[in-house]
Amino acid sequence: MKLTFFGKVIMGFGLCALAGGCSQPSGIDRQEVVRRHNIINTEVDSLASLTIGNGEFAFTADVTGLQTFPDRYAKGVSLGTQSEWGWNRFDDSVGYRFEETLRSYDFNNDGHEATYSVQWKEAGRNQDAANWFRKNPHRLQLGNVGFDIYKKDGQLIAPTDVQDIRQELDLWTGELTSSFSIEGQLVEVVTTAHQQEDLIAVKVTSALLDEGRLKIRLRYPYPTAEFLDEGNHWADHEHHKTDISQQNKRGAVVTHTLQGITYHTVLGWSGAHIQPTGTPHYFQVTPAEGQKTFECSVLFALEKSDPAELPDFEASSESCKSGWKAFWSRGAAIDFKGSTDARADELERRIVLSQYLTKVQCTGNFPPQETGLTFNSWFGKPHLEMHWWHAVHFALWDRVDLMEKSLGYFAQVADKGRALATRQGYEGIRWQKMVDHEGDESPSSVAAFLIWQQPHFIYLAELAYRDKKDPETIEKYKELVYATAEFMADFPTYDKENDRYNLGKGVIPAQEVFPAVDTYNPTYEVAYWDWALKIAQEWRERDGLPRHERWDEIIDKLAPLPQQDGVYLATESAPDSYTNDRWRTDHPAVLGALGMVPESPKLDKEIMANTLDKVWETWFWEKTWGWDFPMTAMNAARLGLPEKALDALFMDIQTNRYLKNGHNYQDGRLRIYLPGNGGILIAVAMMAGGWDASEGELPGFPKDGSWTVKAEGFKKMP
Repeated sequence: MKLTFFGKVIMGFGLCALAGGCSQPSGIDRQEVVRRHNIINTEVDSLASLTIGNGEFAFTADVTGLQTFPDRYAKGVSLGTQSEWGWNRFDDSVGYRFEETLRSYDFNNDGHEATYSVQWKEAGRNQDAANWFRKNPHRLQLGNVGFDIYKKDGQLIAPTDVQDIRQELDLWTGELTSSFSIEGQLVEVVTTAHQQEDLIAVKVTSALLDEGRLKIRLRYPYPTAEFLDEGNHWADHEHHKTDISQQNKRGAVVTHTLQGITYHTVLGWSGAHIQPTGTPHYFQVTPAEGQKTFECSVLFALEKSDPAELPDFEASSESCKSGWKAFWSRGAAIDFKGSTDARADELERRIVLSQYLTKVQCTGNFPPQETGLTFNSWFGKPHLEMHWWHAVHFALWDRVDLMEKSLGYFAQVADKGRALATRQGYEGIRWQKMVDHEGDESPSSVAAFLIWQQPHFIYLAELAYRDKKDPETIEKYKELVYATAEFMADFPTYDKENDRYNLGKGVIPAQEVFPAVDTYNPTYEVAYWDWALKIAQEWRERDGLPRHERWDEIIDKLAPLPQQDGVYLATESAPDSYTNDRWRTDHPAVLGALGMVPESPKLDKEIMANTLDKVWETWFWEKTWGWDFPMTAMNAARLGLPEKALDALFMDIQTNRYLKNGHNYQDGRLRIYLPGNGGILIAVAMMAGGWDASEGELPGFPKDGSWTVKAEGFKKMP
C-alpha cells in the first residue's frame, strides 16, 4: 500500500460575476453543471473510451467497462493501465554511456563551448547510445483487465457481438456504469477507481456468470519502448515472466517480472479462482458457480500484499464517490446556462471534461507526460516545458495543493539540473526538458536547446506564494527559485556592440521550427526571462535579502522584444517571420509574450495587437497544436478583445478538436493531448477571474448580453 498526499478540502465560494455584474453569491449548482456533461456511449467507438483514476494511476475502459477489446481501441484512445511508478528499463548489453550522446558546440564563437545531449544523424555508436537513452527507461502498460465472454458456440465475443450498449461516466461520482447484451443476455457492469490506491473494483451482474460464460481476463503486454505504447503488444513472450505467486479463497497475486522491474497484481474477489490459459502472460478469473453478481478488486503495486486486505467493491465505490464530490465541491466553478451564444454549452463541456481528465491524469507527484496515464508518447516521458500547461490551471482554479504535489519533483531532480548547468559552464540549475521520473535528460536535437521551461519553476512557485502570501512558501521554494534565476542571469551572452544581453545563439524557441545554430532573442522567451528574473528579485526582497546586482544588470540590459514594421517578430534572427512559410507553422509563441506572460514595460500593446492580427491572418493554423488556441485567447483577452478570445478557443482546426470523452485530439499519431485541456482551463480561468492588470468582472467575456456567466472562486492570473 502507498502513502497519498491529501490536500485541504474547502468550499471555494466567492462573489458572483454575471455578464452585467452583481455582488450576490452566484449560487452555482455544481452538481448540475458537472452532471449535465456526463458522457454516454451507445456504440463501440475507439475514440470514446473512458478513463477512471486518481491522478497517480489511471485505467481506461471500452464500452464493456473493462479493457475487453484492446486491439479494437489501439489506434484510438487506447485502453491503458498506467501508474506513476510503472517504469521499465531494458538490459544494456552493449554498455552505453550517456557521455556518448553529447556533442560540443560554441554557438557564439566566443570560446564558450558546451555539450548537449542530442540525436546523432551519423550512424554508429553515438547514434545507438542516443537512441537507447531516449527509449530507456520507458513507462509501462501495467496490464490488461478485460472480460472473456463466450458465445453459445464456445467462441469468444467480438466487438460486433456487443449489443444494446449504454455506458455512462458519472463525472460527479467518478463511477462508470456499462450495460450491454450478448446473444440476448444482459450484462451490467459498474467500474470504480479507488482514490488512495492504484486499484480498480468491478461489479458484474449477469446470468452469464452462472452459465460459466463470463470470466475476467488478466493479460500482460510487453513494452514496445517506442514513441507510442498502446498496450497491445502480445509478442516477445520470452523476455518477461508472469506467475501466480499466491492464491486463496479471498483472491490471488500475479507477479510480473521484466528486465527492469518486478511488480504485482493483487486480486480480491467474492468467490473465484484464477488459472493460466495456456497462452503466455494470459490468465482467467473464473467466478464460482451459482453467482449472478460478481465483485472483483484489482490492485497494481510494487509490493506484494494480502488479497484479504484489499478494499472491496463497496469501499472502492465509497472512496471514489467521496473523493470526486470533494474535488468538485471546492475550488472555482463556472456556469454558462442561459447564454445565447451557441458555443457556450460546448465551452462548458470542454471545461468540465478537462477538469475531470486533468484530475485523473495530472495530479500526481511527478509532471505528467502529454498523454497522461493513458498511453505513452515520447516513450512515456514528461516534458518540463509542458508542465506550465499541466499545472497552472490548478492554482487559478483555487486548487493550488494539486499543483504543488508535482513541485516536489523539481527538488528531487535539482542536482541533475545543476549538473547539466555545470557541464555547460553555467551557474545555477538548468531545468531539463525531456526527462524520466529520476530527472535524467533524454537525448534530443530539439529538447536540448529549449529554454522556455526554465522560468516555469519561478512562475509555479509564485502562484503557490500568491495563494496565501505566507513566509513558509518562500522558505519552501526559495533555494530553487534562486538557483533557477542564477542560470537565467548567467545564460545570456553580452553583445558589446549594442551594450545588451542576448538570449542565444544556441536556442530553439517554443516555436520549434528555428535552428539552434543561428537563432537568438525569440520574443516570447525574452519577455518571459525578463518577467521571471524580476519575480526572483521580489522573492529575495520578501526573504529579507538585497536585490542581486547581477540579476538587475541582466534585467536592465536584456535585449528588447524584436519588432519590424509594427509587429513583433518570432525571433530577432528571423526578420522574415511572416513571409517565410517555414516560420508560420508550429506554435505562434510570439503571442505568449502577452498572455502567458504578464504585460511588461518592454512590451507595446499596440504593436502586440498588430502582431495578433498578423498571426491570425497569415499563420498556417492547421500546423499548430492544442495549446496554441488557448494561448491566442489569453493574448486577445489581455488586449481587451474578448470576442476574439472566444473565436480563438473555437477555431475550426483539427488540433482544436475535443472528443466525446473530452480529450484534445491532434492527429492519428497523437489522439489525446492534455496540454490542450490544461490550456482551456487556464484561458477560461483568466477570462473569468481576470489578471493583475485587468479591471472589472469577467474581463475576458463579451458584455453584449450573449454570454450569461456565473463564476466563483477563481484566482487572478499574474
